[in-house]
Amino acid sequence: MPRTALLRNWLEQVFEPAFPGWQAQLEAASADASFRRYFRVQLPDQSTRIVMDAPPEKEDCRPFVKVAALFREAKVHLPEVLAEDLEQGFLLLSDLGVTTYLSALQDRSAAPRLYADANRALLAIQLASRPNVLPAYDRELLSRELALFPDWYLHRHLGVNIDEGMRNTLQTAFEAILVNTLQQPLVYVHRDYHSRNLMRFGEPSPAFPSNPGILDFQDAVYGPLTYDLVSLYRDAYIDWPEDQELDFVIRYWEGARRAGLPVQADFHDFYRDYEWMGAQRQLKVLGIFARLCHRDGKSNYLADMPRVLSYLRRTCGRYRELRPLAHLLDAVEQRPLSVGYSF
Repeated sequence: MPRTALLRNWLEQVFEPAFPGWQAQLEAASADASFRRYFRVQLPDQSTRIVMDAPPEKEDCRPFVKVAALFREAKVHLPEVLAEDLEQGFLLLSDLGVTTYLSALQDRSAAPRLYADANRALLAIQLASRPNVLPAYDRELLSRELALFPDWYLHRHLGVNIDEGMRNTLQTAFEAILVNTLQQPLVYVHRDYHSRNLMRFGEPSPAFPSNPGILDFQDAVYGPLTYDLVSLYRDAYIDWPEDQELDFVIRYWEGARRAGLPVQADFHDFYRDYEWMGAQRQLKVLGIFARLCHRDGKSNYLADMPRVLSYLRRTCGRYRELRPLAHLLDAVEQRPLSVGYSF
């Protein structure tokens, strides 16, 4: 039986006591870079729910359920798990609406309020952090993510034959990035805290206590403090002039210091950590976007590669340890060598 039919049958069984004879109609709710699919269903009382379809042979719903419970302890706004069938890979969730931050931020005047809310939610998650609860964002995992860049972006996407010199440049840069990121304080890391996974739902109310609604948190780990912050402000899908970005990041840093999080006492040092963490994420994202295109047939992510690459270039041109990586990027894309400046 097709999965959509299995999903409808399950939903109808879940709602049989409340709505006898109801027939579920599924409407696509969002796209996802994984094998998960999300549908919106409208009930006879006109309310809506979201249902997740995660094929068990490719996805596991249990981390979603675990992290949802964990982050809910931090008093942030997540979809509530209303029903589950882990063997079939189905979850029934509350509906956080249709307005993503990405959509809401097309009105740029909304940015200060929305990002202030996103900072507060991020701080709440980080303050709730405990060791040995979530998987470690350790050297092995960070390194595995970095390897996506040469394997998928350079070799598969650009067709570059990676010679020994290039490989040495990459290994040296990757090691420098790892040394920096692994010395950062450790907190809960959402791992995809950006404008497509944050939802705006208007003014606070008893039902919706605060922005943002937070989605796609099932891959959360325990890792470097700046990771989610750089996901938010060096977003693959929307960018800001650096003076505006600095303002948003400073406001987070000030809030983190007031809250007692172990951030760097000097903002210059904190911003360096933020940028180096960003380099790791940007290298990973370029590899992931290339893999989504060439392995999974999802070519729409290619349109966002230039934005991600511009973030990476900015950082690599700014720090002398990463300058060889900047030159490698220039060489493989046949651009004039960048000059930049270094700290």
